[in-house]
Amino acid sequence: MKILILSRNNELYSTKKLVEAVEKRGHTAEVVDPLLCYMDIASKNPGVFFRKKRIDQIDAVIPRIGASVTFYATAVLRQFEMMGVYCVNESVAISRSRDKLRALQLLSRKGVGLPRTGFAHSTQMTEPLIELVGGAPLVIKLLEGTQGKGVVLAETNAAAVSVIDAFRNLDAYFLVQEFVREAKGADIRCFVIGGKVVASMKRSAKEGEFRSNLHLGGRSEHVKITPEERETAVRAAHIMGLNVAGVDLVSSSRGPLVLEVNSSPGLEGIEKATSKDVAGLIVEFIEKNAKPNKTRTKGKG
Repeated sequence: MKILILSRNNELYSTKKLVEAVEKRGHTAEVVDPLLCYMDIASKNPGVFFRKKRIDQIDAVIPRIGASVTFYATAVLRQFEMMGVYCVNESVAISRSRDKLRALQLLSRKGVGLPRTGFAHSTQMTEPLIELVGGAPLVIKLLEGTQGKGVVLAETNAAAVSVIDAFRNLDAYFLVQEFVREAKGADIRCFVIGGKVVASMKRSAKEGEFRSNLHLGGRSEHVKITPEERETAVRAAHIMGLNVAGVDLVSSSRGPLVLEVNSSPGLEGIEKATSKDVAGLIVEFIEKNAKPNKTRTKGKG
């Protein structure tokens, strides 16, 4: 098989591990920066070109799409779908998961546990919005933020009002969310492949920090999850339409609550914490499922 990895940096741990896993299993890997691709759209024979060369004879695409390039990179991925190439995660599913508000609304509609979350536009709704999620301490999240960036913990109502006013002055959209005290600055990352949790780790925030992201100094360790946590992670990935996903949960008195569903979850933290070859499991999934024209959306949506 020839497997294309859409990634902006072939030196990233995740990209290198995927290339290694592809080649280890006897296949051919090619890394392509989606921003350097261009597309033949108005044609009976849609195509994607990279460095003036048409990309042909691809059996599967593994999208490693960063949040900042979602719009263009998913357009490239959609073009491959139109060409009948199997994509591990489809463009519609990636776009759906990247829209934090839409993702939470879809999860809520299906009854998945979530932290109490509010969203408003008018400045007149600031106080009711804070009350809606139970008051301070509370978390304010930019819709465009990733990897813990644009996430603020407001420990008092006055601080919450100040942060909300600042975000509104920047014309930024944001969510206001309850702070789950029981989590104690820790969350669980469940790595889902093909409807199964293949690896899980607990991430704990460093001293003085409430965000557990590893690149912000958080610690990780292997954790055995409960059946309820496993079911919640699998359901969340399925609702987003993702074959490969990192589902972030926090424990609460109401059961596991979903914080986020990541369509391009990093491999370094989960592999080092669990000693599992997650990249190899992704390639194994492709071997079992990649077939021409199997894409459900076929570039639509």
